[in-house]
Formats: sequence, C-alpha cells, structure tokens
Amino acid sequence: MSQESLLSELNDRSREVFRRVVETYLQTGEPVGSRTLTRALSERLSAATVRNVMQDLEFMGLLDSPHISAGRLPSQMGLRLFVDGMMEIDAVAPTDRAAIEQTLGNDDPDTGLLLDRVSTALSSITHGASLVLMPKHEAPIRHIEFVSLAPDRALVVLVFADGHVENRIFTPPPGQTPSSMREAGNFLNAMAEGRTLAELRSNLSRQITERRRELDVLAAELVESGLALWNGETTDPRLIVRGRANLLDSEAADLDRIRVLFDDLERKRDIVEFLELTEKGEGVRIFIGSENKLFSLSGSALVVSPYMNADRKIVGAVGVIGPTRLNYGRIVPIVDYTAQLVGRVLSGRKG
Repeated sequence: MSQESLLSELNDRSREVFRRVVETYLQTGEPVGSRTLTRALSERLSAATVRNVMQDLEFMGLLDSPHISAGRLPSQMGLRLFVDGMMEIDAVAPTDRAAIEQTLGNDDPDTGLLLDRVSTALSSITHGASLVLMPKHEAPIRHIEFVSLAPDRALVVLVFADGHVENRIFTPPPGQTPSSMREAGNFLNAMAEGRTLAELRSNLSRQITERRRELDVLAAELVESGLALWNGETTDPRLIVRGRANLLDSEAADLDRIRVLFDDLERKRDIVEFLELTEKGEGVRIFIGSENKLFSLSGSALVVSPYMNADRKIVGAVGVIGPTRLNYGRIVPIVDYTAQLVGRVLSGRKG
C-alpha cells in the first residue's frame, strides 16, 4: 500500500495518536503507552480507546510492540510515513547557524581542512556521526563498474585516470538486473579511455541520435511500400509490419536491420540513463534503517544533502548518521543549510 493510501486510511483520531507516538518516541527513545498518550491528546479519550487505536495502527504496520505489556514504537514503515507526510520542519536555530558559519568563515585554501571542520561542527551540533563527501572528481574515467545492492539501489565504482576512486549510490532504472549492469559497465569501459563521465554521456547521446536517424530512414522505406506503420515520434518508437510473408528479400533484410537498431537503441538508452543517474544529485534524503545499504545497522538513520559548485552541478554531500529516533525536524534543515553554505563557499574559490 502506498503512503498516500495509508495516510488516507487514517482518520483524525488515529492520525493524532500516530503522530503523538512518533514524536514522543523521537524525544525519549522509549515505547509509548496508552496512559501517557491520553494526557497529551487534544481529544479526551480513555486509555482503552487509545489502546484500540494503537492496535489498529500496529495491524497497519505503522507501530511495533516490543513486548505484549509494553507501549508501542513506530516501525520503520511508520517512521518513513511520518518523515515524508507528517513531519514539521523547524527553522535552523541561530546558535546552530552561527556554529556552522564559523567553521566556513576561515580563508584556509585547503578544501580538505575546511570540510573536516564542517564534519566536526555537524557532529557537535547534531550529536550524531557526520558524513562529508569531498567534491566529485572530473578526471577521465579509467574503469567503471555497476554493482546491484537491492532492486531499487545500486553502487557505481569509478576509477579515474589519476588513480582516484569514488563510490556513488544511485537508484537504477526499473527492471535492471545484475547481468544488465555488468553489460552496461563493459560497454562503457570499451569507450571510456580519455573521457570524463559527461563526455561519455555526450558521446552516447550522439550515437543514439545517429541510430534514430538511420532507423527513421529504413522504416520510412517500408511505410512507403505499404508494408508497415511507423510511429517514430515518441521516445519509445513502434513499427507495425503487415504481411510479413509478402516481404521481398531486400525488405526482409531491412526489417532485420531495423530490429538490430531497435536493440541497439534500447541498450544505449539504458546506459545513458545509468550515466545520468550516476551524475545526478538529489535534495535532502533520509534513509531509515535497512533503506540505506551502506549504513543498515539496526536502528540507524542517515540524513544527507548534496552541495553544488558555481555551475549548479552536484560535487559532493554532507550528512548526519544517528539512531532512527533522530530529531528529523531539526536535523534536516541543519544538513540542508550546511550543504548550501559549503556550496557557496566552494563556488567562490578559484581553481
């Protein structure tokens, strides 16, 4: 069931009970009992009524009960629903803002030292472990490899010509398999020498355009002979062939050529999408528990945000790792503000 469906199934009473359970858990880290909730709810309800609502929420998978007699905790799915659909984001407190700005006010030309100070400040402010990824490398690629971590999560390993190595996490196109990822890596490695990621993507896009032109010409010839219908205006073109038995040898050869071009286009489009996803950055992201394959420790969460250079290109990221009961409403804007500030400072530097 989607998050929208789950939220729509919650009436005002169950929504408030759920929100109070999550907020109390995030503050205390302890299971929340029905008697505790009755004192906090805006609507006067008996402990028995609150228990029934909590049981319904548990049946929906939004709450867990560590022991039969204990209170309830939000499940991983419940935390995700709360973070995505119900959480209120705080403004960055002036003291936190000042502490972050102070680390970046130094004119130290060493980017590594600057980001080390940012990491220390983030850890101190949030009381969590900080994560800072250095600006992305722009040297030519020597080797590229895609590794499937989960159906919706993959790792790309980039080895640059100067020996630098980077690992990046991305969401692969739907339906990709470990073997298709290996094939994509092999294809890219065959043409990667001396090219950056952006140059690789540009080269592939040019090949796709050339193949589309060739496909359009061949298909047009079959259409003119009345043997086919062609819809080549879409990103997913279709060729409908009529009366295959009436095809002449030359037309059958054209049809085989069209099939090869279709296959080639499909593969190259997939690989371009891999490259775009590899380069693409996203806003603040929250990974809870097993959602994050790099930090899938029981009860852990990661809040991470990319930062950009002067060309508005994602070059690195900052984040905080902590328990699932992080104060997300406070941590998310701190991470976001830090990422924006780092981007502005690095954009103002030469070289």
